[in-house]
Amino acid sequence: MKLLLVFLITGASALTFSTTSNSRRSFFSKAAASVAILVPTLANSYDLPDLPYAFEALEPFIDAPTMKIHHDKHHQTYVTNINKATEGSAPVDILDLQANALSAAPGIRNSGGGHYIHAFFWDEMLPGDKAAKTKRSKQLTDLIDSSFGSFDDMKAKFEAAAAPGAVFGSGWVWVCVNAK
Repeated sequence: MKLLLVFLITGASALTFSTTSNSRRSFFSKAAASVAILVPTLANSYDLPDLPYAFEALEPFIDAPTMKIHHDKHHQTYVTNINKATEGSAPVDILDLQANALSAAPGIRNSGGGHYIHAFFWDEMLPGDKAAKTKRSKQLTDLIDSSFGSFDDMKAKFEAAAAPGAVFGSGWVWVCVNAK
């Protein structure tokens, strides 16, 4: 099993997220298929999820006004547009909707992808006090070391892949499990 960087084309910026050995954050040890449980929303009824923390909780890394605009305006626009794009269609789980995103119409690909990605990272980011208490599992550390050489090497590759202009669009980069 190896970790790899995955480039996603929809979104606004690349963010580093923390990983712990509990909750969804242990998905690295459960393979990429566990992503299916992250956003169980149906087509024509996609909703803007509440943040699991206050707007100012991620300061000083992301300030409250940026979080409020990004969540309440930017993410809401993705939700509004995916609901418009799927109007009159049978309900589809957001993950299933994204399975064919590259061949889907732009409204499905861009708005559905934007909604999915934002809903995912709201849950994966942690306030500083909670993030400081997290530790990578031995399994994750071993996967990082065998896949990238070291945690610092992974961070450098991640940052280079997520740099402005590195990929088309806004350039999201994720670290994912490749079970092969």
